[in-house]
Amino acid sequence: MNHFKEKAMKCVFLIAACTSVLAVFLICAFLFANGVPAIGKIGPLKFLLGTKWKPSNDIFGILPMIVASIYVTAGAILLGVPIALFTSVFMARYCPKKIYRPLKAATELLAGIPSVVYGFFGMVIVVPIIRDFGRTLKMMGLVEKSGDGKGILTTSIVLGMMILPTIIGTTESAMRAVPPQYYEGSLALGATQERSIFKVVIPAAKSGVITGIVLGIGRAIGETMAVIMIAGNQPRLVNNILLGVRTLTGNIVIEMGYATGLHREALIATGVVLFVFILIINFSVALLKRRGEHE
Repeated sequence: MNHFKEKAMKCVFLIAACTSVLAVFLICAFLFANGVPAIGKIGPLKFLLGTKWKPSNDIFGILPMIVASIYVTAGAILLGVPIALFTSVFMARYCPKKIYRPLKAATELLAGIPSVVYGFFGMVIVVPIIRDFGRTLKMMGLVEKSGDGKGILTTSIVLGMMILPTIIGTTESAMRAVPPQYYEGSLALGATQERSIFKVVIPAAKSGVITGIVLGIGRAIGETMAVIMIAGNQPRLVNNILLGVRTLTGNIVIEMGYATGLHREALIATGVVLFVFILIINFSVALLKRRGEHE
């Protein structure tokens, strides 16, 4: 009977694994089957390097959306990763037991907040602050245009907040998984507590830290609802982080409801580009991990 149960459970696990792989395969097949022909019709260079998006004139250039997605994701990483890393260090090594549970619950609660709530927070709190900040910079002559508060900087701040729980949870678990002998041995050799953490513990947990950062990047580059509410949604190239932009995800969601024909295919092709971005990030991280293991 026990042998039969083991066989049955193996079959269940195998079916679950195959279902997951099949789902990924079907998504890839749908995207590439519907998106690649559209890129061919429009022209790869016109589609990827075009600076104008005018569906009514059959002009589909997504370079402004690509650049905007890179900008807001990079900004979120620059703002969110240091805070998340220091928070993880505090929770793993410094946090008193009395406040650990409330702090842990608070960080986990951040992950459960709907993205639309983050968007409302950005609209009500962050946008007015950035708008006033931009007007101050304009009065000082540091910028030509101050914007209305919706733009790259605002989006980066909100996305930086949204990726915190993902990076904190993964990084803290990775640091706690490091054998305590590493930390204790470093202290025994005369290193300070801070040096032992940043020179021994974090490098030993590098794989988990990188994984957390990659998950954060995926969350930032794939976020849609909050971005639509605070990014400004203007498909243009800008050289000012205070001005509004439109990301790849925002472009798909805003126009997919009424798109038809080549316009709809171009939006699916935009999803292909986004998917390729995620693949490139994952492969790059895998290569970095392999190099780190060989070193």
